[in-house]
Amino acid sequence: MRTRYLGLELRNPLVVSACPLTSKIDMLCRLEEAGAAAAVMPSLFEEQIVHDEMTVFEYYEDPANSFREALSYFPEIENYTVGADSYLKTIETAKRAVTIPIVGSLNGTSTGGWIRYAKLIEEAGADALELNIYLVATDPERSGADVEQRYLDLVQAVRASISIPMAVKLGPFFSSMANMARRLAAAGASGLVLFNRFLQPDIDLETLSVTPNLVLSTSDELRLPLRWIAILRGQLGISLAATTGVHTSEDVLKLLLAGADAVMTTSSLYKKGPEHISTLI
Repeated sequence: MRTRYLGLELRNPLVVSACPLTSKIDMLCRLEEAGAAAAVMPSLFEEQIVHDEMTVFEYYEDPANSFREALSYFPEIENYTVGADSYLKTIETAKRAVTIPIVGSLNGTSTGGWIRYAKLIEEAGADALELNIYLVATDPERSGADVEQRYLDLVQAVRASISIPMAVKLGPFFSSMANMARRLAAAGASGLVLFNRFLQPDIDLETLSVTPNLVLSTSDELRLPLRWIAILRGQLGISLAATTGVHTSEDVLKLLLAGADAVMTTSSLYKKGPEHISTLI
């Protein structure tokens, strides 16, 4: 049952993919007890960090400028612990609470943000990092080649800034997936996670507003990662993890036969509980 993923020795191929479950220490302990071989933390979103920091900055500025003495009384804004602090503390606590590898997950919007928070996640003790790249190309002047180069630039920049293994979680929307996978490997990716399942917006007809619509996966969605794991196995020389549509032990077996080093699941755990990991094993 043992496998090797991102250079990490795992007791079995079952990994809990990024989700709110892995942000809770008691749940991580239950997942480890059920047999999970590793866990990916929920994604740290740079947009949320920036929003939190700007909110603190606004609260700081008002009283600081209200009278002259306040300008020297209030500490500098960088002395406040906001944004990523609780996320990093969760990684540190998780590393003390469980023995399985903990993989940080990062969703950034700027090269500087990717590098900064990747370093912080490494320093917090994460065994590996998963880059959850989600770029929606809405500019009609921007070519597919430009979008692909943005991915490659981000991977190269983060790879140069950290020493822990790094996986890239991708969506399937590339005109030449095999070529893009090879270029990401050359840019420094230690592995690929196929495929990202993006949250798609919906329209509420009663309120005429845009709303998020979260739908859990089914085994029918397994075929896309199954196909590409099989195509890419043997062509890249890096780790391959499959995610999306993993609900039964048969799903796991199919992906392993296709060549997956690790198999990730989340929706099945929401449907059947963390102990479902032991059923899959």
